[in-house]
Amino acid sequence: MIKLTKLNGEEVIVNAELIRFVERRPDTYITLTTNDRFIVRESVEEVVSRSIAYARIVRLPFAS
Repeated sequence: MIKLTKLNGEEVIVNAELIRFVERRPDTYITLTTNDRFIVRESVEEVVSRSIAYARIVRLPFAS
């Protein structure tokens, strides 16, 4: 899950694994696999960075 900010300042938590598209138009639009779409304050690069960081944490092997 990643934390993002809608244009109205409301914070939302998004399941990064459901992100289908991230577009710059010039605002950042996120489309989920459910076809829900919303606009966030973060840049495309920031959304990608947070999604990659999330994926790394989820896929790290557990230390024994």
